[in-house]
Amino acid sequence: MISFQFIDLKKPSFLRMNQLKSFLKVLVRDEGKHLGDLSVVICTDEYLLKVNQDFLQHDYYTDIITFDYCDDGIVNGDLLISLDRVSENSELEKTTFKDELHRVIFHGVLHLCGYKDKTKKDIELMRFKESFYLNLFVPRETNE
Repeated sequence: MISFQFIDLKKPSFLRMNQLKSFLKVLVRDEGKHLGDLSVVICTDEYLLKVNQDFLQHDYYTDIITFDYCDDGIVNGDLLISLDRVSENSELEKTTFKDELHRVIFHGVLHLCGYKDKTKKDIELMRFKESFYLNLFVPRETNE
């Protein structure tokens, strides 16, 4: 099951929940995994900073924190995403806010599928996968 929660903000009007949920199921399947429970929490910088401090002892802003509860090929986890960071990153990367939010969501799910982003090689593969799934999703998403 996939759930979305919005903390201290409204759902972005462009976010098509049913299409996104369907696509995330495809992404997980295409990565050779099975979907369990996935929670996507979209929040403010302040909320995510507090989580970062309380749970990870990190005192900085970030666009996403992924809590991985995967077991035996079943994808379970929580994605906490700061819309403030996504907005800033979209400007820095010269991409749309919509594409950047989808990219960050895919990034988190890819982490749950086993992809890392600590080494240069890992980062290159992660970026490739993000772009691959973003390019698959955008044409589907714009058809409705």
